[in-house]
Amino acid sequence: MDPDDLVQESYLRLLRARDTRTIANTRAFLFTTARNVALDLVRRNRVAPTETLVSVEPSSVLMEGRDVAEDVSLAQEIEILHESIRRLPVRCREIMTLQKIHGLSNRQIADRLGLSVHTVNAQMVIGLMRCRAYLSERGVLGRDRR
Repeated sequence: MDPDDLVQESYLRLLRARDTRTIANTRAFLFTTARNVALDLVRRNRVAPTETLVSVEPSSVLMEGRDVAEDVSLAQEIEILHESIRRLPVRCREIMTLQKIHGLSNRQIADRLGLSVHTVNAQMVIGLMRCRAYLSERGVLGRDRR
């Protein structure tokens, strides 16, 4: 997670919290949230990496995995995700595509589009919230993943 992602996640958590309760000091809440997001990242990075103990060669035996219904369901969910992105406002869609597909940082996006980093952050949060809502309305995301 780079600093832009940390800022984006912090703003997203702030907006979610504002939907459920009144925040007395937005700035303090935002900085506390950013600190917590950073601590979560540090904790996650401390987890010992897993390594394979045995190199497994491909087998001619049938492997159990997803069935046709799961493949179709996954394809439908991906199409719904694409539709949620297509429905975003043009600028928001462009910013999300530059970051999520092309891997540009929020600073690079801001420079490329002649915007402030704050505007890019805000558009990313808006885009993520709208996509999540769209997916949730169509049953792709459960209530706990919202």
